Amino acid sequence: MELRHLRYFACVGEAEHFGRAAKLLKIAQPALSRQIQDLEAELGVALFDRLPRGVRLNAVGRSFLDDARRILREVNEAKLRVERIAAGQTGTLRVGFGETQAWHGAVPDSLRAFREQHPTVELELHAMASSRQVDAVSSGNLDAGFIFSLTKPPSEFAHRKVARHKLVLAAPKDHPIMSLDSVRLRELRDVPFIWFHRWVYPRFHDRLIRACLRDGALAPQIVQQVTDHATMLSLVSCRLGVAFVSEATRWQCPAGVALRPVDDLNFSLPFYLIWKKNNSSTLLREFLENVWTVTNARDS
Repeated sequence: MELRHLRYFACVGEAEHFGRAAKLLKIAQPALSRQIQDLEAELGVALFDRLPRGVRLNAVGRSFLDDARRILREVNEAKLRVERIAAGQTGTLRVGFGETQAWHGAVPDSLRAFREQHPTVELELHAMASSRQVDAVSSGNLDAGFIFSLTKPPSEFAHRKVARHKLVLAAPKDHPIMSLDSVRLRELRDVPFIWFHRWVYPRFHDRLIRACLRDGALAPQIVQQVTDHATMLSLVSCRLGVAFVSEATRWQCPAGVALRPVDDLNFSLPFYLIWKKNNSSTLLREFLENVWTVTNARDS
């Protein structure tokens, strides 16, 4: 039994006439009659009562017509799903990002634009550290990830730089350091710091320490180590110390925390969008176009 048998049967069953059905199907009536006979022979039962003028579905035929319609409908829906996926109109796109990127800028703007243009797509969003995103994109668990990296991403990835954020000082608003006209590293020598654990971002940790130690400016007094920006800002708000954070955290700062540039801290965080070079997903291609549009608009 093939799909054409079901289509022919459904048309004859609805028209209850071989001649009219043949015209609708644009085939010869004798050929249509043979197809229905072949179907009945395969099923081992008659589906129609033959009348002097036309045919009429019998009880078995009426039941089989319901099944034939359902099968044809499901096949058509499956075909449409495939076409929509191929056209990037539906399916699932999995994107990772860092917490500080989600508040403002290229990440939320790109996601918002993609959602508006693809309302039927399932968008899986995963907030995770950059190192975990690299592993997830490499293994195929993510289609793309917005990561912070001080070096270009590994060669297995295609990538685009989407932003560069400077490091600034986060401190309680009434901290004495905030009363200065400008802040330099040497003025932070006796100030307790909250810092990232080295194992979270080893290269970032080491380079930031070196930047502070340059020319003997600052050996930071680290009193607490954390794993994420949210905890860091919370502890600054609790007055446990100050911290160097991305300028992007201004969108999630607690009410009692202020951000200040440090004049002689020349340190910035490049953010990239990465994806596997061999990922041929239409949805990914559509998402990348959204990111290009958003980042080009911001750069212009």
